[in-house]
Amino acid sequence: MDTLNIAKIGGNIVNDTEQLKLFLDEFISLDHPKILVHGGGSSASDMCKKLDIPIQIKDGRRITDGPALDVAVMVYAGLINKNIVAKLQARSANALGLSGADLNIIPAEKRSGMEIDYGFVGDIKADSINTYFLRRLLDEQIIPVISAITHDKNGQLLNTNADTIASTLAVALCDAYEVELTYCFEKAGVMHDVDDENSLIDLLTKESFANLKTKGIIKDGMIPKLDTAFEALSHDVQNVQIKHAKNLSNQTGTELSL
Repeated sequence: MDTLNIAKIGGNIVNDTEQLKLFLDEFISLDHPKILVHGGGSSASDMCKKLDIPIQIKDGRRITDGPALDVAVMVYAGLINKNIVAKLQARSANALGLSGADLNIIPAEKRSGMEIDYGFVGDIKADSINTYFLRRLLDEQIIPVISAITHDKNGQLLNTNADTIASTLAVALCDAYEVELTYCFEKAGVMHDVDDENSLIDLLTKESFANLKTKGIIKDGMIPKLDTAFEALSHDVQNVQIKHAKNLSNQTGTELSL
């Protein structure tokens, strides 16, 4: 099977002109078929502040009420997505910007039955992903650029964590490709101390993750990111790494292992 590279970038990269440039230069240098998944939480937060919309986050995950969903759709599926697509086209990389509603690629279910009401947040499953259209796009050497917006198949858009989307896409496409999943952000990888660039954890196992989480060394938004990463590994994704956006094509970063 051919190798498929799935890369995910977050808001701190898409908001930084220089870091986004470095990442996209690295991304298009990858030889194999590729998919780019992006978030944009910091951009959405900035827009919410401008519009005086409260920002609600619990355990590293965003709570999305009606006004916050409108902002998420505008920022993720609109401004950020099309900006990335345009920059890829400028590098002669033919890209197509998509939300989960487009081509019914990522249907979701509104999260329910939990102590916390996350609002218009969608949960997704690998066996619901419409891999047919993704494979057709990849066969035509088109790069899908997927935003963190899904839908419930009844006309309702939903906000879905971009890390979860990347992980679930990786699992869904394992039958057709040897999938390599990389989470790119502004740090060198998973750190013992987020303020010390020399404290990189080169290899993180599921057991060491649990220990570091218990000690409070790994915390906040890194916990759900790693949860999704280990979920992908447990479902036959070949390789999962977390690294700085500028290091996408090299081995510098944190490699995950079960």
